[in-house]
Amino acid sequence: MKNIEALRPGRNDPCWCGSGRKYKVCHAQIDERIERMRELGHEVPARSMLKTPEQIEKIRASCKVNIAVLDYIEAHIHEGMTTGEIDRIVRQKTAEMGGIPAPLDYEGYPYSVCTSVNDQVCHGFPSDDVVLQSGDIVNVDCSTILDGYFSDSSRMFCIGEVSPEKRKLVEVTRECVMRGLEQVRPWGFMGDMGQAVSDCAKENGYSVVREIGGHGVGLQFHEDPWVSYVTKRGTEMLLVPGMIFTIEPMVNMGRPDVCYLEDNDWEVYTEDGSPSAQWEIMVLVTQTGHEVLCW
Repeated sequence: MKNIEALRPGRNDPCWCGSGRKYKVCHAQIDERIERMRELGHEVPARSMLKTPEQIEKIRASCKVNIAVLDYIEAHIHEGMTTGEIDRIVRQKTAEMGGIPAPLDYEGYPYSVCTSVNDQVCHGFPSDDVVLQSGDIVNVDCSTILDGYFSDSSRMFCIGEVSPEKRKLVEVTRECVMRGLEQVRPWGFMGDMGQAVSDCAKENGYSVVREIGGHGVGLQFHEDPWVSYVTKRGTEMLLVPGMIFTIEPMVNMGRPDVCYLEDNDWEVYTEDGSPSAQWEIMVLVTQTGHEVLCW
């Protein structure tokens, strides 16, 4: 990584972030603090990971579409519905609001949404052959492009009469996300969030998937940093105002091990066949804490 000192504008020059303010009253102190932490050996974000005020507003607009689509799914999902129908609804509703489903054709992914049922961990293919039954738990992972800016979030849904064991898994997974969110603050570390998530899952007898994590998002669908939920407090990347990333742990009722469906190399299942749950939010690191942009 380049030394931030070499990239700094003059103190009275306009700030690099596009705010229109002088650098000395905008990002000068932040850049100096990042540089000090880098010199101490900490992993720090590249400037490209820090979103400008204008970019954040555009990302918020994309998030509003994504939230509205998931709100619609939440109001209409029901027993007997196929996951293929969910895919068609997401495509239609996103287009009606001027957006594009981000998953569609992303690295060859053939659908507009991911629908992961029971022991599917993530990236489940929607299908008219998959009919939601009473007792199922399903994750609907929705992502939107609006005017070139990206948003990404997912929710869990309990279909009909769900067993207490599955319902607890869904509820605890959401609690894991909230516990992690509490640790998101400027000048903390990504590992603070990761350990909070992992501790919450373990306290309830669950495990967290190790190989698949969260990511930066906003200007691209998937950006740096990669986000783990099995890390330790005080480790991983420094959290700096302007960073946007997802908190989306995949929590298994059984072991953490996962396997890919050989037919498509996308769909991920728990190796032991146990149920899995996931909630996903997008969070912005602010000057004073955090802001949840998408849920």
